[in-house]
Amino acid sequence: MHDDDLKRRLRHFQARHFPRFRKRFRELVDEGQKPTTLFIGCSDSRVVPYLLTDAGPGELFIVRNVAAFVPPWDASHGHHGTAAAIEFAVSRLGVHSVVVCGHSHCGGIRALYDDPPEDAPHLREWLRLGEGAVLPVRPTEEALRRTEQRSVVIQLERLMGYPMVGRRVEAGELTLHGWHYLLEEGRVLVLDVKQGEFVDPGEGEEGGTDLAAQLQ
Repeated sequence: MHDDDLKRRLRHFQARHFPRFRKRFRELVDEGQKPTTLFIGCSDSRVVPYLLTDAGPGELFIVRNVAAFVPPWDASHGHHGTAAAIEFAVSRLGVHSVVVCGHSHCGGIRALYDDPPEDAPHLREWLRLGEGAVLPVRPTEEALRRTEQRSVVIQLERLMGYPMVGRRVEAGELTLHGWHYLLEEGRVLVLDVKQGEFVDPGEGEEGGTDLAAQLQ
């Protein structure tokens, strides 16, 4: 997408799309935002949270980074942007749900099996957050899919280490959800903690209380 194309799309938004949502944006300005869900997803251009969830303005508080990683709350890795967004969404905005959304063919997960470029020290450090998901096998398609799903579980475990998250989950005020989005199928598998696997929605139940018990 070139600069001229970006400008054309901006004009298109202002002329065609914004008028449809003008009243809603006015409400969001006057009343403030009240999103119900914190969506932690990968920066991958193929992952479009609003399309995926059929959400409109003001419904999602979105945090995106390479591979949808969650840094530890104690700031031991020095990653503050994602942690700050989690704190803001849970403590200030009072979201009711947190979704960690991994996806198939994730470049960040694939990079866990490679040596990062020498000129990418920040990427090298960031990828350490996914090391626990790596399998001691060659990165076949099946191994990568398992790694993507294992990573989602690890991020949920780290979320429970955030005091404001843990308290609200224990109180039944917040639920955590793990998703694995299959790009090529347009399908999302959700983590069922009772079965210990990712399943099609409707095949199992996700519950905040069960998640809290099993992630501690």
